[in-house]
Amino acid sequence: MAKALSAAPKVQHGALPWRWVDGTLEIMLVTSRETGRWVIPKGWPHDGMSSARSAAQEAFEEAGITGAITKKEIGRFHYLKFLGKDDAIECIVHLHAMEVEEELPRWPEKAQRTRKWFLRPDAAEAVDEPDLRKLILSFAP
Repeated sequence: MAKALSAAPKVQHGALPWRWVDGTLEIMLVTSRETGRWVIPKGWPHDGMSSARSAAQEAFEEAGITGAITKKEIGRFHYLKFLGKDDAIECIVHLHAMEVEEELPRWPEKAQRTRKWFLRPDAAEAVDEPDLRKLILSFAP
């Protein structure tokens, strides 16, 4: 079992990418680099950037998308970031909604990740984190 390295959760910023297709809400997820599980684009704070701007930057780097991101977070969720088989860091993700305006053909982590659009219920089912699942199901753009 992994042991937590820190008592206080580390802050990350994430984007919940969304779009409407024929009146149906879709959510984009990306695969994690280590395990290939479905996650939202997220990462560590960027120096000099707000939470929303950091989330938008992560969406660009991890999913190759740009769009309009909410300045106010839509919620938070916790997860354990594993650093090898025996260590983990508890993280709290400040989540911002991003209406996707462009999907780029090339992006920094394209060779390391897959991006995919899901119907909202399918996106919620695909993620492992219970609090993120609730945020996806309750999201109303």
